[in-house]
Amino acid sequence: MSKYLLDIKTLGELKKAGYKSRSVKDELRANLITQLQKKEGGFEGIIGFEDTVIPDLQTAILSRHNILLLGLRGQAKTRIARLLVNLLDEYVPYIEGSELFDDPLAPISWYGHSTVESKGDDTPIGWIHRSERYTEKLATPDVTVADLIGDVDPIKAATMKLTYSDERVIHFGLIPRAHRGIFVINELPDLQARIQVSLFNILQERDIQIRGFKLRLPLDIQFVFTANPEDYTNRGSIVTPLKDRIESQILTHYPRTVEISRKITQQEALLSAEQRANIEADGLVKDMVEQIAFEARNSEYIDKKSGVSARLTISSYENLISNAERRMIINGEATTFVRISDFLGVIPAITGKIELVYEGELEGPGKVANILIGKAIKTLLLQFFPDPEKAKKAKAPNPYADIVNWFSDGNTLSLVDDLSLVDYKKSLNAVPGLKDVVKKFHPRLSENQQLLLMEFILHGLAEFSQLNKGFLDNGFAFSDMFNSLFNLEPDEDDLDIDDRY
Repeated sequence: MSKYLLDIKTLGELKKAGYKSRSVKDELRANLITQLQKKEGGFEGIIGFEDTVIPDLQTAILSRHNILLLGLRGQAKTRIARLLVNLLDEYVPYIEGSELFDDPLAPISWYGHSTVESKGDDTPIGWIHRSERYTEKLATPDVTVADLIGDVDPIKAATMKLTYSDERVIHFGLIPRAHRGIFVINELPDLQARIQVSLFNILQERDIQIRGFKLRLPLDIQFVFTANPEDYTNRGSIVTPLKDRIESQILTHYPRTVEISRKITQQEALLSAEQRANIEADGLVKDMVEQIAFEARNSEYIDKKSGVSARLTISSYENLISNAERRMIINGEATTFVRISDFLGVIPAITGKIELVYEGELEGPGKVANILIGKAIKTLLLQFFPDPEKAKKAKAPNPYADIVNWFSDGNTLSLVDDLSLVDYKKSLNAVPGLKDVVKKFHPRLSENQQLLLMEFILHGLAEFSQLNKGFLDNGFAFSDMFNSLFNLEPDEDDLDIDDRY
């Protein structure tokens, strides 16, 4: 859009400039073609959909289709819809004063037609930015036809002294006001069936019906709908004729790998500059956060139809950093690093974001969250160290033997989450053989990384039933697998992590 065009103030000047209007779908298509020719990315911030969702979306735009994004919660459906705005022209002209932002060259409202007829080439022109051409509505059961389409406004009729047969008494709803823009309806199945029916004509015939008015407004709108498959059975469904009128249905999905999931979390997590500068988060703990979500999506305790949102990992990572920050502040330390024991602080971020099946309800959300963390530790341990079960049976010396034997001699170790760095280091170094295992398999590590892996081994051995791990109010207690007595004996309630949440 040249600066010269923005200086145009009348319809006559617009015509002289040779401006040609085009539909929203043609705009999106032309700008997408330009973007593809220039090999520009587009859809910035959307990670993991480069070879799946994005190509389908681009195909639908090139086909000038209305779009349904179908997928479980936390799959960036709404974010994708919002990014479509970037494919619109930066500015487009409209008849100044028009509530429907009438195209000066093709008005559709009474105001637009009458203004052009009365003023001709002197019709005043304004320019609207693409950011103002996006309308979004969350579908809820209380949405009415009047909200979306419009209704007769008796106050307007009385004020303007108009009869109810006059088109000007209509108060237009969200959809007509989205003329020449993108209109998004989130969670489409939550709309009542009769409201969904009201969308038929708009999608097919591009006209609307309000009360007794025989209006034929050729609305120019790119529709984008989002829906969750779970809604089809739990709360509502998309009526078949409406589904038939939405030309392209695009399936979204969760990240396919831990690496992709980690990129999303690191991009979306809201951390302060101080947190980023003062708190070290090793790649291991970042991967653990993502692995928890992968374990949750395959867990027998969690409803797979409901899904596990990407928000789980984002909130979990934020809590993980904040838990370490809390310890740093309490101990008066300038810097710190995330420990495995900090994952106790992640549990509140997990429990609110998982839908449990019957077996999960029996266990309780706190215990299920802890089980997921344990499974993530077990999975990742094998990427860093030998399998403890195989090492125990192998003829070669068991690298974990000294560690397990120390606990078998009746020794115990407690790691609470507010332990200072000095005490944390002292506690871990007290276990013979622990540092040796880390040095053997990972010789080039910083001291912080070394300590992290030392604690990681203890948690991993507990998951492989080589050690016993008990839960304290603010940490963990490790002991011999076959010895239920601790030197520091927690109460029975302390052993139940679900009591905390």
